[in-house]
Amino acid sequence: MLKTIRKSKFIRLLPLTLATLTSICLFLGKADVSSIFMGLIGTKPATAQIFGSQDAWRKVYERLPNFPLENQYVSKETGKIDENSTLASRLIRYHLFVKSRPPAYRMDWKLTLADYIGVQGYLVESQYPGGTTLRENPMEGDRAAIAKLNRKQRDALVDVLVSIFNTNRPEAPTPTPSASPSPPPPPTPNRTTPSLPKPGDAQLLR
Repeated sequence: MLKTIRKSKFIRLLPLTLATLTSICLFLGKADVSSIFMGLIGTKPATAQIFGSQDAWRKVYERLPNFPLENQYVSKETGKIDENSTLASRLIRYHLFVKSRPPAYRMDWKLTLADYIGVQGYLVESQYPGGTTLRENPMEGDRAAIAKLNRKQRDALVDVLVSIFNTNRPEAPTPTPSASPSPPPPPTPNRTTPSLPKPGDAQLLR
Protein backbone atom coordinates (compact mmCIF):
# COMPACT_ATOMS: atom_id res chain seq x y z
CA MET A 1 0.00 0.00 0.00
CA LEU A 2 2.80 2.39 0.91
CA LYS A 3 4.60 1.63 -2.37
CA THR A 4 1.41 2.39 -4.32
CA ILE A 5 1.03 5.76 -2.59
CA ARG A 6 4.65 6.68 -3.29
CA LYS A 7 4.31 5.67 -6.93
CA SER A 8 1.17 7.74 -7.46
CA LYS A 9 2.79 10.71 -5.75
CA PHE A 10 5.84 10.40 -8.03
CA ILE A 11 3.58 10.30 -11.12
CA ARG A 12 1.78 13.46 -9.98
CA LEU A 13 5.07 15.29 -9.40
CA LEU A 14 6.63 14.12 -12.69
CA PRO A 15 5.14 16.88 -14.92
CA LEU A 16 6.12 19.55 -12.39
CA THR A 17 9.68 18.20 -12.21
CA LEU A 18 10.00 18.10 -15.99
CA ALA A 19 8.64 21.64 -16.31
CA THR A 20 11.12 22.88 -13.71
CA LEU A 21 14.04 21.24 -15.51
CA THR A 22 12.91 22.73 -18.80
CA SER A 23 12.78 26.22 -17.29
CA ILE A 24 16.25 25.83 -15.81
CA CYS A 25 17.71 24.60 -19.10
CA LEU A 26 16.11 27.42 -21.06
CA PHE A 27 17.42 29.92 -18.55
CA LEU A 28 20.93 28.53 -18.89
CA GLY A 29 20.68 28.45 -22.65
CA LYS A 30 20.75 24.66 -22.89
CA ALA A 31 18.20 22.57 -24.76
CA ASP A 32 19.40 19.15 -23.62
CA VAL A 33 16.40 18.56 -21.37
CA SER A 34 15.78 14.94 -22.31
CA SER A 35 19.29 13.78 -21.50
CA ILE A 36 19.15 15.41 -18.05
CA PHE A 37 15.75 13.89 -17.36
CA MET A 38 16.83 10.46 -18.56
CA GLY A 39 19.88 10.68 -16.33
CA LEU A 40 17.72 11.41 -13.30
CA ILE A 41 15.44 8.44 -13.82
CA GLY A 42 18.37 6.13 -14.54
CA THR A 43 17.94 5.40 -18.24
CA LYS A 44 20.19 6.15 -21.17
CA PRO A 45 18.41 6.54 -24.53
CA ALA A 46 20.07 5.34 -27.70
CA THR A 47 19.89 8.85 -29.13
CA ALA A 48 21.86 10.38 -26.27
CA GLN A 49 24.97 10.35 -28.45
CA ILE A 50 23.36 12.95 -30.73
CA PHE A 51 23.52 15.62 -28.05
CA GLY A 52 27.31 15.77 -28.36
CA SER A 53 27.21 16.37 -32.10
CA GLN A 54 28.04 20.07 -31.77
CA ASP A 55 31.62 19.27 -30.76
CA ALA A 56 32.01 16.07 -32.76
CA TRP A 57 33.25 17.92 -35.85
CA ARG A 58 36.23 19.23 -33.88
CA LYS A 59 37.30 15.66 -33.14
CA VAL A 60 37.11 14.88 -36.85
CA TYR A 61 39.73 17.53 -37.59
CA GLU A 62 41.83 16.45 -34.62
CA ARG A 63 42.13 12.97 -36.11
CA LEU A 64 42.01 14.00 -39.78
CA PRO A 65 43.82 17.34 -39.97
CA ASN A 66 43.88 17.24 -43.78
CA PHE A 67 40.10 16.90 -44.10
CA PRO A 68 38.73 19.96 -46.00
CA LEU A 69 37.49 22.75 -43.73
CA GLU A 70 35.21 24.58 -46.18
CA ASN A 71 34.57 27.23 -43.51
CA GLN A 72 34.88 30.32 -45.71
CA TYR A 73 31.14 31.10 -45.79
CA VAL A 74 29.69 34.35 -44.39
CA SER A 75 27.00 34.28 -41.72
CA LYS A 76 23.77 36.14 -42.48
CA GLU A 77 23.43 37.15 -38.84
CA THR A 78 26.88 38.59 -38.17
CA GLY A 79 28.07 39.43 -41.67
CA LYS A 80 31.39 37.74 -40.85
CA ILE A 81 32.93 34.42 -41.85
CA ASP A 82 31.51 31.66 -39.69
CA GLU A 83 34.61 29.56 -39.05
CA ASN A 84 32.64 27.04 -37.00
CA SER A 85 30.46 26.14 -39.96
CA THR A 86 32.76 23.50 -41.42
CA LEU A 87 32.30 20.66 -43.86
CA ALA A 88 32.51 18.14 -41.00
CA SER A 89 29.88 19.95 -38.92
CA ARG A 90 27.46 20.20 -41.84
CA LEU A 91 28.08 16.57 -42.80
CA ILE A 92 27.25 15.43 -39.27
CA ARG A 93 24.15 17.61 -39.07
CA TYR A 94 22.95 16.34 -42.42
CA HIS A 95 23.47 12.73 -41.31
CA LEU A 96 21.75 13.13 -37.92
CA PHE A 97 19.03 15.70 -38.42
CA VAL A 98 18.20 15.75 -42.14
CA LYS A 99 18.39 12.02 -42.84
CA SER A 100 17.84 10.86 -39.22
CA ARG A 101 20.44 8.14 -39.55
CA PRO A 102 22.11 6.52 -36.51
CA PRO A 103 25.69 7.68 -35.97
CA ALA A 104 27.26 4.44 -34.73
CA TYR A 105 27.25 2.31 -37.88
CA ARG A 106 29.58 2.36 -40.86
CA MET A 107 26.91 1.53 -43.41
CA ASP A 108 24.81 4.57 -42.48
CA TRP A 109 27.78 6.93 -42.88
CA LYS A 110 28.57 5.33 -46.22
CA LEU A 111 25.01 6.00 -47.32
CA THR A 112 25.46 9.65 -46.36
CA LEU A 113 28.67 9.94 -48.35
CA ALA A 114 26.87 8.27 -51.25
CA ASP A 115 24.30 11.07 -51.07
CA TYR A 116 27.06 13.63 -51.47
CA ILE A 117 28.52 12.01 -54.57
CA GLY A 118 25.09 11.31 -56.07
CA VAL A 119 25.16 7.52 -55.86
CA GLN A 120 22.54 6.81 -53.19
CA GLY A 121 20.34 9.90 -53.41
CA TYR A 122 20.49 13.64 -53.94
CA LEU A 123 20.90 16.50 -51.52
CA VAL A 124 18.06 18.99 -51.24
CA GLU A 125 19.31 22.56 -51.24
CA SER A 126 16.48 23.91 -49.09
CA GLN A 127 17.15 21.30 -46.37
CA TYR A 128 20.93 21.40 -46.39
CA PRO A 129 22.64 22.58 -43.15
CA GLY A 130 23.79 26.18 -43.42
CA GLY A 131 21.47 26.99 -46.29
CA THR A 132 19.37 29.34 -44.17
CA THR A 133 22.11 30.75 -41.92
CA LEU A 134 24.85 31.45 -44.48
CA ARG A 135 24.72 33.96 -47.31
CA GLU A 136 25.74 31.28 -49.79
CA ASN A 137 24.39 27.77 -49.60
CA PRO A 138 27.45 25.53 -49.06
CA MET A 139 25.87 22.41 -50.53
CA GLU A 140 27.57 22.41 -53.93
CA GLY A 141 30.95 23.26 -52.42
CA ASP A 142 30.61 20.46 -49.89
CA ARG A 143 29.63 18.00 -52.60
CA ALA A 144 32.69 18.93 -54.64
CA ALA A 145 34.97 18.56 -51.59
CA ILE A 146 33.61 15.09 -50.78
CA ALA A 147 33.86 14.03 -54.44
CA LYS A 148 37.60 14.87 -54.43
CA LEU A 149 38.28 12.35 -51.66
CA ASN A 150 39.55 8.99 -52.77
CA ARG A 151 38.20 5.74 -51.43
CA LYS A 152 40.86 5.40 -48.76
CA GLN A 153 40.16 8.91 -47.45
CA ARG A 154 36.41 8.27 -47.34
CA ASP A 155 36.94 5.01 -45.44
CA ALA A 156 39.17 6.82 -42.94
CA LEU A 157 36.48 9.46 -42.47
CA VAL A 158 33.84 6.79 -41.82
CA ASP A 159 36.10 5.04 -39.29
CA VAL A 160 36.65 8.31 -37.40
CA LEU A 161 32.97 9.23 -37.34
CA VAL A 162 31.95 5.79 -36.08
CA SER A 163 34.59 5.83 -33.34
CA ILE A 164 33.52 9.32 -32.21
CA PHE A 165 29.86 8.42 -31.77
CA ASN A 166 30.34 4.82 -30.67
CA THR A 167 32.57 5.01 -27.61
CA ASN A 168 31.88 1.38 -26.67
CA ARG A 169 33.30 0.11 -29.96
CA PRO A 170 36.72 -1.47 -29.33
CA GLU A 171 39.46 -0.31 -31.61
CA ALA A 172 40.77 -3.01 -33.89
CA PRO A 173 44.42 -3.78 -33.14
CA THR A 174 46.88 -3.03 -35.89
CA PRO A 175 47.95 -6.31 -37.44
CA THR A 176 51.68 -6.98 -37.22
CA PRO A 177 53.20 -8.89 -40.11
CA SER A 178 54.62 -12.21 -38.96
CA ALA A 179 57.84 -13.63 -40.38
CA SER A 180 57.28 -16.40 -42.86
CA PRO A 181 58.69 -19.75 -41.66
CA SER A 182 61.85 -20.92 -43.39
CA PRO A 183 61.36 -23.95 -45.66
CA PRO A 184 62.46 -27.27 -44.16
CA PRO A 185 65.74 -28.73 -45.42
CA PRO A 186 65.46 -31.43 -48.09
CA PRO A 187 65.39 -34.97 -46.69
CA THR A 188 68.69 -36.84 -46.64
CA PRO A 189 68.51 -40.04 -48.72
CA ASN A 190 68.97 -43.21 -46.68
CA ARG A 191 70.62 -45.24 -49.44
CA THR A 192 74.31 -44.75 -50.14
CA THR A 193 75.53 -44.54 -53.73
CA PRO A 194 77.88 -47.48 -54.60
CA SER A 195 81.45 -46.41 -55.35
CA LEU A 196 83.04 -47.11 -58.70
CA PRO A 197 85.60 -49.99 -58.92
CA LYS A 198 89.24 -49.00 -58.50
CA PRO A 199 92.40 -50.61 -59.93
CA GLY A 200 93.49 -53.58 -57.82
CA ASP A 201 90.01 -54.51 -56.60
CA ALA A 202 90.05 -57.69 -58.66
CA GLN A 203 93.23 -58.87 -56.93
CA LEU A 204 91.60 -58.35 -53.56
CA LEU A 205 88.75 -60.58 -54.59
CA ARG A 206 91.17 -63.38 -55.32
